[in-house]
Amino acid sequence: MPTASNGSVSLHYDFAGDGDSVVFIPEAGLGGWLWGWQHAAVAGPHEAVVWDLRGTGRSDRPDGPYALETLVADLEAVLSDCEIRNAHLVGCGLGGAIALEAARTSSRVATLTLFGTAPRGAEFDLEPLFAPPDDRDALRQSLEAGLSADFLETQPDVLEGIADWRADGDADREGWDAQVAALERFDATEWLVEVTQPTRVIHGGADGLVSPAAGRDLARGLPRGEFLELEGAGHLAFVERSRTVNDLLLGFLEAQTDESE
Repeated sequence: MPTASNGSVSLHYDFAGDGDSVVFIPEAGLGGWLWGWQHAAVAGPHEAVVWDLRGTGRSDRPDGPYALETLVADLEAVLSDCEIRNAHLVGCGLGGAIALEAARTSSRVATLTLFGTAPRGAEFDLEPLFAPPDDRDALRQSLEAGLSADFLETQPDVLEGIADWRADGDADREGWDAQVAALERFDATEWLVEVTQPTRVIHGGADGLVSPAAGRDLARGLPRGEFLELEGAGHLAFVERSRTVNDLLLGFLEAQTDESE
């Protein structure tokens, strides 16, 4: 079980594949299961890295609240342990905010792909997505906040699998609160111009946790930002539209590789 260390805090991660490195950063409180669909698609032509934020899954859970800068330092520790000098970051929600801050402060970030991300912490309403890992009914019910009604109705077997993964890998109340606290002072509006890496902002059109309008604002403020909306999809659009998202992600990564050659 590979782990990286930031001071006394141990951070669990998994990696697979070979080639350019793609590092996935989860939403607040959600375990590495979140990126299972993308990890499988990316790990062939690329090296795919998925890590548990402090407070989640098999990573340590020190007392909170956590600062955004601390979570970015955790990311740096993972990149260093993996000997990654140039990473394509993929983040959702809080993970997107971490990726943005890392792009501004780290020399290791090549591109960004951001799902359900806003430029200000006040525009995130993530509380409905939380459920205690030991309450299976609550785990299923809270998925209504992150996935579209159509997906919930047509994919009951997938929902049962997600509930199993959440019970095994999501954060408890203390870990969740510690992570979400990192968004309280997050406001990137004044420094988005400093994030010059190619960035795709992808948003579910039915996202009830972070408004698609906030995603458009984010892309508009980035020098090399591009906004894409997946009509009818929820906050976890990459779960319910995994094939579409995988094609978009792999195409984006291929385009960046072509540009660098």
